[in-house]
Amino acid sequence: MSSSIVFDHLFTCDSIDKDGKKFDRVARIGATSTTPNLNCIIDLPVEVFSLAENEKFTMALSTSLSNDSTAQAQGHGWRPGMDNQGLAADYEYVCFGKVYKFDEGKQEIATAYISFGGLLLAITGHVRYLSDISVGEDLYLLVRR
Repeated sequence: MSSSIVFDHLFTCDSIDKDGKKFDRVARIGATSTTPNLNCIIDLPVEVFSLAENEKFTMALSTSLSNDSTAQAQGHGWRPGMDNQGLAADYEYVCFGKVYKFDEGKQEIATAYISFGGLLLAITGHVRYLSDISVGEDLYLLVRR
């Protein structure tokens, strides 16, 4: 695992648009990790990457797409046609965003909120799983089945 990866866990899709379909091209996925007490809600563009209920997927967050762990996110989003020699080559869906909120709840449970140009991600779990994520940080979301 690259040291630029600040979060990397296996999840199972529990629900799709649990509260009803809000957008034509986006699905809001509820997922639970194989790691105890860790879950997420993630918006995914269904025309680019979609999941089925009970499907397993790996989700990672990284400060860089480079295999060189010293490189930091430069605000250059991933897109088709770019050099796929870095982390992006190992994942099916990649996008760039920013951590905009971090809520520390009760009993060492926290939630990190990340925006990817309008698509949102909320990860809730024990603070030890989220300790490398900071408000204002630029991150790449990497997802694969």
